[in-house]
Amino acid sequence: MKRRAFEPALYAIRGEELSLSGAALTALMREVLSRGMPFRFRAKGWSMMPFILDGDVISVSPLRRGRPNIGDVVAFIRPESESLVVHRVVARRGEACLIQGDNSWGEGDGLVPCANILGRVTRVERGGRAVRLGLGPERFLIAHLSRLGFLLPLWQRVSPLWRLLRPFSRRGAR
Repeated sequence: MKRRAFEPALYAIRGEELSLSGAALTALMREVLSRGMPFRFRAKGWSMMPFILDGDVISVSPLRRGRPNIGDVVAFIRPESESLVVHRVVARRGEACLIQGDNSWGEGDGLVPCANILGRVTRVERGGRAVRLGLGPERFLIAHLSRLGFLLPLWQRVSPLWRLLRPFSRRGAR
């Protein structure tokens, strides 16, 4: 078989980043996680706002136990479209998890088989700095508020106050 002079690449290199298509990204993530290593990539979209924003760099680590806990942010393959998604586990039912984005009004991804979950988000970076809110013990409360449809209305009330107080907090002053 003769090789073509030009074959389209599944990726593009920008600076120190490698930009992959959905299928190539998923395949690479599966391979890296299967070797027990964390996988870092740039998040796209706003479905996890305010905790993960478009352009944040997230690290996904392999699941140490068979299934994630309520409140964990996970990377999974959406069963109907085979697309990669990063959302929060809001409930568990047998060998499946009820998953939804933090920026949704109670409409989740439905029950996702644990076999479709690739790993758990263990780090979020924004502007080169670690973002801890949403991955610590507060993740349980976030999951319950999200499942009940209270997270977005609560965040809309709190976020203007947070923006005013942030410059005076220790983290905001650095």
